[in-house]
Amino acid sequence: MPVEIGRKERGTGVVVTITWDNCQKLNIVNSAAIEELTAAIAGLEEDDSVRAVILRGAGKKAFIGGADINEMAACDAESAEAFISGLHGLMKAIRECRVPVIAAIDGYCLGAGMEVAAACDIRIAGEDAKFGMPEVKVGIPSVIEAALLPRLIGWGKASYLIYTGATIDVRTARDWGFIERMVTSDSLFEIAEDMATEIAKAGPAAIRIQKQLLKVWEEEPLEEGIEAGIEAFAAAYETGEPQAMMQAFLAKKKGAA
Repeated sequence: MPVEIGRKERGTGVVVTITWDNCQKLNIVNSAAIEELTAAIAGLEEDDSVRAVILRGAGKKAFIGGADINEMAACDAESAEAFISGLHGLMKAIRECRVPVIAAIDGYCLGAGMEVAAACDIRIAGEDAKFGMPEVKVGIPSVIEAALLPRLIGWGKASYLIYTGATIDVRTARDWGFIERMVTSDSLFEIAEDMATEIAKAGPAAIRIQKQLLKVWEEEPLEEGIEAGIEAFAAAYETGEPQAMMQAFLAKKKGAA
């Protein structure tokens, strides 16, 4: 079950692509896959050259088609807790990655796949993508990062998906606000790379500070989020990045005049 890691120099650093390849089984994930993917993302933590990450599934049939039912069917309460804790660890690694993670979604994005996508910072999808949370249909509740869905699409739509196990198409996912862009399947990865390149052109310290701040905005009350922004603004100047980038901008503007 290989995890492929690609690196391309873009902007001020490197864009990393992580591809999960279990395409013969709709890129479903079991414990071994979860461990490999978590290690791949966590392994970027100390690499200061990384500017953005693209997460994708191999082939065109699925991003991640869900968790491995064969493994889950053999669980008892103890092993079930271990399995779901490991899956949460993968999504936590995505959310705590210091740089933005872009989900490039093609084909089925179901259950654990939709939760992995929800944990990413930006989601773009091909025209054939399908989304759903079918866990209740096999006797388990939707848990862990399914808790992000009400924040992304609202309580009513999240409740509909989770209670019915329904599958929605990419246009519905876009209209509900789950994905940011719908593109053709053939252009999906290219557009994801373009998006990652734009991020890579920005100030690397600013992007990392911004990601931390967005998490505060998500979790804390409004006033605390605003106050955290003031601290983040001042902290950016401690890096020296605003001074250097603004002077370069002004010099370029002056030269063009």
